[in-house]
Amino acid sequence: MSCDYLINNKEMARQNGIVQPLLTDLYQITMAYAYWKSGKVDDTAVFDLFFRTNPFQGEFTIFAGLEECLKFLENFHYSDSDIEYLVQTLPPNIEPEFFEYLKDLTCKDIKLSAIEEGSVVFPRVPLLRVEGPLIITQLLETTLLTLVNFASLMATNAARYRMVAGKNVSLLEFGLRRAQGPDGGLSASKYSYIGGFDGTSNVLAGKMFNIPVKGTHAHSFVTSFSTLDDLHTAVLLHAETQKQCNLLELAVEWRRRLSAVIDVSPEEASDGELAALISYAQAFPSGFLALVDTYDVKSYAFLNRSGLLNFCAVALALNDCGYRAVGIRIDSGDLAYLSVLARDTFHQVAEKFQLPWFNHLTIVASNDINEETILSLHEQGHAIDCFGIGTHLVTCQRQPALGCVYKLVEINGQPRIKLSQDVGKVTIPGHKEAYRLFGADGHALIDLLQRSSEPAPEVGQKVLCRHPFQESKRAYVIPSKVEHLYKIYWKEGRICTFPKPLVEVRERVQSSLRTLRQDIKRNLNPTPYKVAVSDDLYTFIHELWLQNAPIGELS
Repeated sequence: MSCDYLINNKEMARQNGIVQPLLTDLYQITMAYAYWKSGKVDDTAVFDLFFRTNPFQGEFTIFAGLEECLKFLENFHYSDSDIEYLVQTLPPNIEPEFFEYLKDLTCKDIKLSAIEEGSVVFPRVPLLRVEGPLIITQLLETTLLTLVNFASLMATNAARYRMVAGKNVSLLEFGLRRAQGPDGGLSASKYSYIGGFDGTSNVLAGKMFNIPVKGTHAHSFVTSFSTLDDLHTAVLLHAETQKQCNLLELAVEWRRRLSAVIDVSPEEASDGELAALISYAQAFPSGFLALVDTYDVKSYAFLNRSGLLNFCAVALALNDCGYRAVGIRIDSGDLAYLSVLARDTFHQVAEKFQLPWFNHLTIVASNDINEETILSLHEQGHAIDCFGIGTHLVTCQRQPALGCVYKLVEINGQPRIKLSQDVGKVTIPGHKEAYRLFGADGHALIDLLQRSSEPAPEVGQKVLCRHPFQESKRAYVIPSKVEHLYKIYWKEGRICTFPKPLVEVRERVQSSLRTLRQDIKRNLNPTPYKVAVSDDLYTFIHELWLQNAPIGELS
């Protein structure tokens, strides 16, 4: 079947220069030589890329990384320097003709089918199906796995954070400095955005992937100022009249007036901190979002609210100059308590000085936040508008790898099965199609794998769905909707279904998640989603199993 070639007016984001044919395991190349030596150049194969268990003790996964896989296929080519390196690295007995073979190798004969990027996916259902000459399909294994594994894990982790945070709280990815190297940092920024985050602190990711970039300042900016004398200028032009405003004089006066309103003496506040906030407000009068806990880490219990008092003073000074502050960031301490304290303070100021907008200043919280932290903060009744999340998000600390595998399921039209004493590692053989069947309530009910030779399930028609390995687990399903999960993305040496822009993949994640029942998505003890095989495929699996399983002998 030929694919209809689409014209894509927008180029895909640039390929990561490190993603190339040598980004692989050595055994892929040694196997390629052994295949070549054995005369298997014309053999054709089908490989499935899938995972066996959902991550993070959950019951769903988000598929990501497809765009990078397509760029890899598009640019697959061994350069002269690649060949020179392989000649030097591989054993000297390898025939020179093999290197000539590699030099001419491309993905023109590969056919790649995949589930749409950003979709909810489940164990055992192949995310990618790779068909083509045995040698090249084998050589693609490691690179495709590395492109899908972390991307899907990151997107899933981000989607879980989005669910626990809720729709009304913003999420920012702050993890570059904690990520596993620069490539890990870029991937984390990209796939956390796909999973539902609203922005990143990673400037290069913003440029490369058109992700909103967000950030304020660090504690070092505050501590670099010691006294008000460190301010070399305090002049700010009024936003409308362009008259000169003395931000220092205004802020000091507002701090005096505020002290009676929020019951904090100016003497308790740091002048160096006030100088720092004034300096930052001068630089970004329309985007003033200040870190307020540099000198408040443990002192909030004693009502020493230096940062809060200084911030409000500068925010009101900016207001006199025609600008509105954005808000504050809290990076330590009891986040629930401090956020409520800050919000109450903003309400007091808004009421006292008749400034309704002050009620709605943004409160950003950071400080080693994970899923459990957010759930706990919800229970405590926080007043946080935005979470900045780094380490736990980008390193996927709860589970560092998804565990995707790439298994041969057919060669030269003959099905292949991998057997194991661990039934969970037995593969589902042959060329297959995957369908998502929806129940009467409109939610996804079950994913069904079938042999490609079988007719597709139809709406309103009863389908027998079976557990692939447990004979007694079976059920009839009458679907209200049937979704064929695979599209052909690469064929005849070119992309035939272009991946969607990042923002649309991001929307796909949320729309796909909405098709699942809430009990499948819940954080604690979620209900497993069912993946089944057709009756025909069930019989096929077990007949092939018996054919390939060795017969023991008792003596």
